[in-house]
Amino acid sequence: MDNTDPFAPNYPAPTAMRPLLGLTVLVIEDSRYACEALRLLCLRSGARIRRADTLRAARRHLQVYRPSVAVIDVGLPDGNGADLIRELSTSNRRPDVILGTSGDDDNEALVTKAGADGYLSKPVISLATFQDQILSNLPRDRHPTGPRAVPEEIIQPDPIAFRDDMAHVADVMEEAGDTRTLDYVAQFLGGVARSADDSELALATELLAARRARGGSAASEAATVAGLVQRRLASKIAI
Repeated sequence: MDNTDPFAPNYPAPTAMRPLLGLTVLVIEDSRYACEALRLLCLRSGARIRRADTLRAARRHLQVYRPSVAVIDVGLPDGNGADLIRELSTSNRRPDVILGTSGDDDNEALVTKAGADGYLSKPVISLATFQDQILSNLPRDRHPTGPRAVPEEIIQPDPIAFRDDMAHVADVMEEAGDTRTLDYVAQFLGGVARSADDSELALATELLAARRARGGSAASEAATVAGLVQRRLASKIAI
């Protein structure tokens, strides 16, 4: 007697070399540099990737299809990613795995409380960490059979993606000068600088964020950040 369920999902079988084969990962991330790293991680793991850079774009995606995995950045230009994590965690179309990510590890508790299954600390460049966070939240029948070597590969995103992020920030700072814009710039650049191991830019954004947290205008700190961004855009080699 054939007990096969004809309506069961038909996933391509994952392999030791491509343990995420058959999964679709929706990356909700406004940084091109961070998203490029995740694209490479998905490629090495066998997963397909879709990208949204705002909460609004993510919700449009989610109206059309249900991803296997959602990787959601906390700081997005139109709101807090934890709000979307909270929505998805109680949805009847919940992804199999929901992961929060941030360049500020203080946000790990925030995304966990919102209902995330795990947390990825930026920079997300370790293939082993990425695969393990997803596989540890999937049922055993979605894992590759047999032994799987732990990959030691560290992903190196294309520096052009870093320049794209610098251009994005330059446009944001030029077009809007209100305090909420500065808060977004500090949050965005902090994650990018950490991902790119740019200590000078990271320190400048930390000073900007600290000044804003104290309620100051932060004009001097913002000017310093703007100058560093322009220097990176003018450089032939961004990193």
